[in-house]
Amino acid sequence: MNDRKTTNLLLLIIVIPLVFYLLKTLSFIFIPLISSMFIALLFLPLMRWLKKKGSPKIISLIIVVLIIAAFFKLSGELIQLSSKEILSTDNAFFEKAKDKLATLIFSVEAFFGIDFLQDENTLASFVNKDTLSKNFAPTVGFITDTLTMTLSTAFMVILLLAGSVDIQKVLNNTIFKKQFSSVKTFMKIEQDLIKFIKVKFFISLFTGIGIGLACWGFGVSFPVFWGLFAFAINFLQMVGSVISVVLLAIFSFVELESASYLLFFIITITGVQVLFGGILEPIFMGKSFSINVITILVVLMLWGYVWGIPGLIMSIPITVFLKIVFDKFPATRVISGLMSGNSEGIKVKIGRL
Repeated sequence: MNDRKTTNLLLLIIVIPLVFYLLKTLSFIFIPLISSMFIALLFLPLMRWLKKKGSPKIISLIIVVLIIAAFFKLSGELIQLSSKEILSTDNAFFEKAKDKLATLIFSVEAFFGIDFLQDENTLASFVNKDTLSKNFAPTVGFITDTLTMTLSTAFMVILLLAGSVDIQKVLNNTIFKKQFSSVKTFMKIEQDLIKFIKVKFFISLFTGIGIGLACWGFGVSFPVFWGLFAFAINFLQMVGSVISVVLLAIFSFVELESASYLLFFIITITGVQVLFGGILEPIFMGKSFSINVITILVVLMLWGYVWGIPGLIMSIPITVFLKIVFDKFPATRVISGLMSGNSEGIKVKIGRL
């Protein structure tokens, strides 16, 4: 029996890296597939409600397509508005940024006794509109890949909602089999993931609105851009809020002359992040989604390495899904306990030893 357990453990150690290698290599398949599964879960309640009302499946799918198209249309309008806002900026802003950054770097040089910036022209070569425009050129490939992934994801969402793949049957045949009621477990996973995605979406939305209004109220340039940026990056648990505050604080350093005004602005945007991310989000999430900080950091680094930015966005939903599945099996309940920082699962496992 001990030899069998040792063999299974060694096989598991070999299989896990192989699985992640395949996930990384075939990311162009798995990223749209996993994303579409999470998105399809959001529309399943609507599809069931329409079915109860006697709506044909084709009509229900058309309604879902219209909702998705409206979302993309609204997102495109906001991105276009943000782009026009940035492109309309004249060279005065970049000249001001050059002077501010030069002063800051000279002060740092004087404090540490180093000579990083030889002269002001060195900084000017980096901070000007033409150079910044050239630096955005490599992003064309990234935008193309993102558009391809987005279209593939939308197509797979329609296929999943049309019933081409029954997720519940897949889970029943691969994970749960006859040990548990797969229907009940799938409904639990569906409800919890829908709750998580909805709460995260609305928390990120109101965070972006709050950041945008703060920028507009304090006269910081590009409030629409910063609102969209805060909304998008807030899907990165913990890390996103820190990045948005730090980058916006550095940017506002260029625009706000008064130190007290700058400090009050930083306190305001930090307060927005704390209010929505630190107070309201845990309240709406509830204890069922409690995942400890170490687990969050580990999965962020892991899925970020495997799938890049999409991996960073989907890392927490994937972790929530795995935590729910682990919690359904006595053998893996200890892992669920470790992920949430709850010692109950560990105590149960120890009690069986």
